[in-house]
Amino acid sequence: MESLYVLEGVTKVYGSGGVRVEALRGVDLEVRRGEYVAIMGPSGSGKSTLLHIMGLLDRPTSGKVLLEGRDVSRLDDAEASRLRSKYIGFVFQAFNLIPWLTAFENVMVAASIAKLPREEAARRARRLFELVGLSHRLHHKPSQLSGGEQQRVAIARALINQPSVLLADEPTGTLDSSTGLQVVKLLRGLTEEGVTVVTVTHNPDVASVADRVVRLRDGRVVG
Repeated sequence: MESLYVLEGVTKVYGSGGVRVEALRGVDLEVRRGEYVAIMGPSGSGKSTLLHIMGLLDRPTSGKVLLEGRDVSRLDDAEASRLRSKYIGFVFQAFNLIPWLTAFENVMVAASIAKLPREEAARRARRLFELVGLSHRLHHKPSQLSGGEQQRVAIARALINQPSVLLADEPTGTLDSSTGLQVVKLLRGLTEEGVTVVTVTHNPDVASVADRVVRLRDGRVVG
């Protein structure tokens, strides 16, 4: 499989002078297209920082990040935003659904931000609701959905722009074990749809279905 991401010597330092936090210390990492990668490590090991840099939400202090063969380490905000909307979908521990909109409308808002034609967006959204098993819940508001259903809506929203990669930060963190397993199976199935999945997790059950587990400690890859 060809490389989707290549990270070379990536560091991230927060603060300056006497108050410096080295969140990442020379990370080398390759993620191949269509792969499911789980990133594990103790709290403070740099997992979320690494995911944010891969998602172009933050820039490395030094080192290089290649996405689809392009160096994206030093993009300005406008170009980073453009590439995020083209290549990257995000799922977080908090579902971040708009409470007064239906599930379908929440997904359509993401399509509208990306300026997708409404008819095409609606077609994609309906297919995604079939994929996540929620075709019967299109017109329910978040308060009428379980936690697992809300997370599946969030996954559909992240996929509406047909990203190359889905980045998930503790996607089962607020779910019970049974519901979390359903979400994990869904994420695993996305690779069969051609989506690369990179997930940060503390949960060994989430990592158990990954093609590969990357372990971080003190900002370094240790396995």
